[in-house]
Amino acid sequence: MTVSEPIPVTRVVDHGTAKLMPDVDRERAWLLTVDGAPQSYVDLDEPTHLEFEYARRLGHLLDIVAEPGRPLDALHLGGGALTLPRYLAATRPGSRQHVVEADGRLLDLVAEQLPLPTGSRVALHAADARAWLEAAPDAGADVLVADVFGGSRVPAHLTSVVYVREAARVLRPGGVYLANLADAAPFAFLRSQLATLATQFEELVLIAEPGVLRGRRFGNTVLAAAHHPLDIAALSRRTAADAFPARVEHGAALRDFIDGARPVRDEDAVPSPEPPEGAFGIG
Repeated sequence: MTVSEPIPVTRVVDHGTAKLMPDVDRERAWLLTVDGAPQSYVDLDEPTHLEFEYARRLGHLLDIVAEPGRPLDALHLGGGALTLPRYLAATRPGSRQHVVEADGRLLDLVAEQLPLPTGSRVALHAADARAWLEAAPDAGADVLVADVFGGSRVPAHLTSVVYVREAARVLRPGGVYLANLADAAPFAFLRSQLATLATQFEELVLIAEPGVLRGRRFGNTVLAAAHHPLDIAALSRRTAADAFPARVEHGAALRDFIDGARPVRDEDAVPSPEPPEGAFGIG
């Protein structure tokens, strides 16, 4: 009996054209793109495999926000192919998760073609991230992961002090806010986002490749914000061991980086910068 090879799936979704492409090197792994831009990578047989570098850094943070294996109540703004919800369900069984994705047709495609394992306790919501956040109850989440891109840009309404205040409200006192952003030197957007987070959180952490921080290229940065110190030593060990090692910036060095940047008001908010052609390959 011949086993048929997986074939790509292309479908028009609410915000573009999505394509699911099988990875020839991994039996049940898929790359999701929307309008040609890579969005997610999922290995259905190995949900702890995080292909994209930024996803691995978010995974490192999810590993250190609580003792290993402890279930978390998690809120994900931005769904994609549900890479991080699958990771959290595998590494912290019993976690209760909500995923908010503005593109309902994309959610339907992923649920149909890349179904979640039985018992994952992941609830999917087709809604605007900020509107859903504003209606969410106080202190209901241990961790909030913001990975929302309209095309290749973070929407403006998810960059302001009002948005960050809502994010802080839905987190428990020991909760942690995580975000994936992209920028390049002179980092006007990134610095403004750190200044905005600083209006609500005392502790900030930035993870990025040295080449990005030195202004050599456009790239992803991962941010963490909390009311308590994070385990920087453990985080630094994990990021240093990656195929593309990253730096962990915090404390005085990060305050110097932010210096002079102003928090973003709703009326001044703009989307994140447009990435240059070819900026996002497969991590």
